[in-house]
Amino acid sequence: MTFARLGAVVAIAWLSVAPSGAADRRAPVVHVDHHVHLHAPAILAILSDYCASPGRASKCDAEFTRPLAVADLRRAMDDAGIRRAQVMSTAYLAESPLMAALPPNHAAIVRAANDFTVGLARAQPARFSAYIGVNPLTPTALPEIAHWRGDRHVAGIKLHLANSRFDYHRPEQVRILANVVRAAASAHWRVMIHMRHRVEGYGADEARIFVNQVLPAARGTTIQIAHAAGWGGVDSATLAALGVFAETCEHDRPRCANLYFDLAAIRPESVPDRDKAALAGLMRRIGLRHFVPASDWPFMRDLRAYYAGLRTLPLSDAEWQKVARNVVR
Repeated sequence: MTFARLGAVVAIAWLSVAPSGAADRRAPVVHVDHHVHLHAPAILAILSDYCASPGRASKCDAEFTRPLAVADLRRAMDDAGIRRAQVMSTAYLAESPLMAALPPNHAAIVRAANDFTVGLARAQPARFSAYIGVNPLTPTALPEIAHWRGDRHVAGIKLHLANSRFDYHRPEQVRILANVVRAAASAHWRVMIHMRHRVEGYGADEARIFVNQVLPAARGTTIQIAHAAGWGGVDSATLAALGVFAETCEHDRPRCANLYFDLAAIRPESVPDRDKAALAGLMRRIGLRHFVPASDWPFMRDLRAYYAGLRTLPLSDAEWQKVARNVVR
C-alpha cells in the first residue's frame, strides 16, 4: 500500500469516528445544571398517594416516580460533563392541595425531605447546591424558612405554584407569596420559582401581577424562574408571560438585574419552529445573560442528549456558548 493510499484510508477512518464541525459546535459545553430533582426517601414513601390524587391534571411521569439515588444523578452529570447541579427539594409535594388528604405527618415529611436535600450539599459541596422546598401557602412555609436560615449549605428555596394551586387572582395568596419571597431574601437565599400555575388562564396578566407584586419582595436577591416562565416545552402562554418580562427589562433594566430564567424541559425537538424563533427573540430582548442551562432531571434522564437538543434553538454559536456558560449570581 502506498503512503498516499495509506493516508487516504487513515483519513477516511478518522472521519468516520470524528465529530463533524457542525456536530462539534453543537456539543454541550454546560458545566452547571440549574434545575435537578432527587426525591428524598420521605417523599418516595408518599409518592404513590400523591400521584393517585384526583386533583392532578395528568398521570405522574414514570421518571418522576422512579426511586433514583444520588449515584444516579452523579453518573448522569459525569456522562454529560456537568460539574455542579442545583438540587431542588420536592418537599412541597407533602403539602400539596392536589392530594385529597394530606399525610397526617406532612410537616415532618417536609422537614425530612429538606434535610435530605441539604445533606447532599453538606456531603458534596463542590457538586451540589441545595434548595429547600415549601408550599408557600401553608402555615409550614415561614417556620421552615426560619429553621434553615443561617445554614450555609442552603443556597435557596424552591416554590412550585402549580403544585400549590396558587391563584394569581386571589390578592391574599399573592400577598402570602410575596411574604415568603421576602423571608427568603432576608435569609440571603436565591428563590427558584415555578410560576406557571395552571394550563389555562396563564399568560401576560399573571406575569404582570408577578412582576408588580411579587418581584419587588425579592429586594435584590436572585430570582430564578423555571422553564422560561412556562412548565416545559414552549407554547403561546409561556411566550406571552415571557413577553411581559421582555417589556419590563427593556424599560427598566435595573429591575431585571438579578432575574434569571432556566431552560429546563424546553424540549426544542417538540416545539414548532415559529415558537422556537419567538423564544429566541424574547431571550435576546431580555438579555442572554439572564438565561441559564437547566434540565429538570430526572425528567430529562440523558443530560448530554438534552443539552444537545437544547442547542437546536435558533441561537448562533456565540449566543449558545454564552447561555451554556451562564451561572446564577
